[in-house]
Amino acid sequence: MRKINEIFYSLQGEGYYTGTPAVFIRFSGCNLKCSFCDTQHENGVMMTDEAILAEVCKYPAKMVVLTGGEPGLWIDEAFVELLHSVDKYVSIETNGTRHLPVNLDWVTCSPKKGGALKVTHIDELKVVYEGQDISMYEGISALHYFLQPCSGKNTAEVVSYILEHPRWRLSLQTHKLIDIP
Repeated sequence: MRKINEIFYSLQGEGYYTGTPAVFIRFSGCNLKCSFCDTQHENGVMMTDEAILAEVCKYPAKMVVLTGGEPGLWIDEAFVELLHSVDKYVSIETNGTRHLPVNLDWVTCSPKKGGALKVTHIDELKVVYEGQDISMYEGISALHYFLQPCSGKNTAEVVSYILEHPRWRLSLQTHKLIDIP
């Protein structure tokens, strides 16, 4: 059983796969408390893997995004393999503080203050920028580096930072900009 906040179909709104149709499995619960989190952690229902899979298979997208909360609290290799068994590409959005299954297809790590990184593979590093010193993230090995305004409130500051530090790319919450889930 896994605690699910919601399962829905939409376009990926952030990072490398922006614009890609995906089924989102939003897990409840997190081991960190971020002021800007958009998940109601007290909400959620316990679901079996079979019920989750049935819901995922209602939608035509190949991509599945495991998000939360912190999905690393709830998933294992068997769950990822179950999604692979129906030809899904499994992506995770994680704070990086939990060891993750090695059979994930894509790892988006969004490290947060107070969380020690335990992930060993990162495809995409996505930092929510609130004006903090992000030099600590420069040494993290990833294929792609994204800096994202915090709830769209400091976009000009993020653009300015990226222009001075061109390793980073801009990630916007396009799903919020175009008003889709």
